[in-house]
Amino acid sequence: MPLFTPDPAGHHAILTAMLAPAFFLTATAGLLASANARLARVVDRLRALIVAWERDAPDRAERDAQIRRHRQRAHLVLRACRLLYAGLAAFVGTSLALAMDALLGFRLGELPTLLAVAGVLCLLAASIALGREVSLAVTSFDLELEHELARRR
Repeated sequence: MPLFTPDPAGHHAILTAMLAPAFFLTATAGLLASANARLARVVDRLRALIVAWERDAPDRAERDAQIRRHRQRAHLVLRACRLLYAGLAAFVGTSLALAMDALLGFRLGELPTLLAVAGVLCLLAASIALGREVSLAVTSFDLELEHELARRR
């Protein structure tokens, strides 16, 4: 007896189930593109601060504080990127596990569901890290603006 008996209705159900993680893949890819753009902006800003720092500007203490804040931002975005890549892998794994589960006669048990949950948890954690980075970016901008306004007075 074959391991997998053809059933047109079953094929459609399996394909439909395999496509569900694609929605999460799309959301994850969007967040990943955003996170990579943020990381590029933070790195560019850090490079500019390092150039000013090397010139030994009179406000060196402020520049040191800015560099610390931007390094923290970079690490938050890096953490988010890693989580998003892990989520991406989990969602692809979910689709593959669903297909393999059908081919093996539904013997994988909870594996597809666990992979999907892991992907969603990675997405949640990455969103929290990106939220913290945005808050830090606004705080950093406010502090830099206050410093510049005080310098010009």
